Amino acid sequence: MVRIALAVSAAVAANAANAADRGADGNFDRRTSAHFVLYQDVDIDATGGFRGSRRFEQGVLEVLEDAYEFLDRILGFRPKRKIEVIVYDPDIFDREFSRRFRFAAAGFYARVIRVRGDTQIHTGLVRVLNHELVHAALDAAAPSLIFPAWLNEGLAEWFEARMVGKRHLSIHELRLLERARENGRLVSLATLSTPSFGHLGPDAARLAYLQSYGMVEFLARRHGDRKLREFCHDLIRSRNLGRSLSRVYRSDLSSLETRFLEELGPRD
Repeated sequence: MVRIALAVSAAVAANAANAADRGADGNFDRRTSAHFVLYQDVDIDATGGFRGSRRFEQGVLEVLEDAYEFLDRILGFRPKRKIEVIVYDPDIFDREFSRRFRFAAAGFYARVIRVRGDTQIHTGLVRVLNHELVHAALDAAAPSLIFPAWLNEGLAEWFEARMVGKRHLSIHELRLLERARENGRLVSLATLSTPSFGHLGPDAARLAYLQSYGMVEFLARRHGDRKLREFCHDLIRSRNLGRSLSRVYRSDLSSLETRFLEELGPRD
């Protein structure tokens, strides 16, 4: 099943927030750290021990705290209030939320980070937690600002990759984008500036996430992480995408997009 994490639209967020929080045994264990409040009800038999629920909860919070500190260093976001995170038993998550999306989702942010859990910490779970933290941090920095989906998701995908040491698009990802461009399947960033990708089907969403990640990776690679950080904070202050792009990158969205696409090679 393809893992796609989603920052949902306001309507979907409201519905998700009202979903019954019923876990595998009907009770969510609560544990806190410096910056997070974790609720989890993954179906783990033992409480203590190497594979017990306490070890799992500690591991989740360690992942989140590491991501929190790295997010502050790389993009300068440091939410002041504790962020709530709910890790569901996989069956419960699927039953409660699978019908809310047109594609398989492993997590989403709706004022609370909600994640499809597992019985142990693995790379997939870590990446989802890192991804959703970006959405939570942007919401904390600008609660009423609706970020264009390409930027919102592109930043989350970019940060998720950076947290595991991946700085650039892989050869496989580049080839996927090249083929999509050659086949005329890439859409403009203006089209990807809707509040979310929730209306897209699985294939279109997968490509939209990759294209958004590619655009943010392009900005960071060509202009540096510091400029990307400056751009994000200028956008939060100005609430005007075009103005912030002009101030920081001395360009507009269309021109930057053209440069990004030119790196993928000419379209036949």
